[in-house]
Amino acid sequence: MTNAVEIVGVRKTFGALVALDGIDLSIAKGEVFGLLGPNGSGKTTLIRILCGLMAPTAGHATVVGFDVVRQSEALRLRIGYMSQKFGLYDDLTVKENLWFFASVYGTKSPDLPLGLQDRADQLAGTLSGGWKQRLALACATAHHPDMLFLDEPTAAVDPAARRQFWETIYQMADSGTTVLVTTHYMDEAARCRRLAFLSQGKLIAVGTPDEIPKQFGKATIEDVFIDLQAKVA
Repeated sequence: MTNAVEIVGVRKTFGALVALDGIDLSIAKGEVFGLLGPNGSGKTTLIRILCGLMAPTAGHATVVGFDVVRQSEALRLRIGYMSQKFGLYDDLTVKENLWFFASVYGTKSPDLPLGLQDRADQLAGTLSGGWKQRLALACATAHHPDMLFLDEPTAAVDPAARRQFWETIYQMADSGTTVLVTTHYMDEAARCRRLAFLSQGKLIAVGTPDEIPKQFGKATIEDVFIDLQAKVA
């Protein structure tokens, strides 16, 4: 299977601080891949590099065939990004937000997904957390990206909305979109096909949700995560 992401020897330093230390990682096309680790482990730095927003100090990476440094402008037209603080415009309607983000990527105004159609003229700032999340995802994918980055996208969202969100994510993956997600919810981590654990800038484990705990002699992914948090506290 063709890989959507290839990371070879990526290192990133900020002065004396080593944020990433020799990361090697591959993510297959259409894979739902989880990136886990305590705060400060390097997750956000790695995502910024993969989005072409930051150059590595050493090593190289490609995303959907584009070099993240030399082809960063072209790359940004092929990826989508969503976080828990996605930049919706509260004073624009649902429809206007979607049309704006589509125009940024140079695509024609897409149709609203089911569910959002009934809220087309509602101001985004008046939506509930779950509906804001749906709109944010629609805006992040208005240009049908080949790769989608989700940085803790379901924080402060109710369980029903989270479950529906993940159903949508897997529909996208089945259609060929590669998804990289960071999360602190271990039930969400278990939904990923594979996981990578970062700790203090180092990649310490890669595998399926069943394989990872065995690598650490733990019973669950949550036990691994708690142990890592305790070591850096």
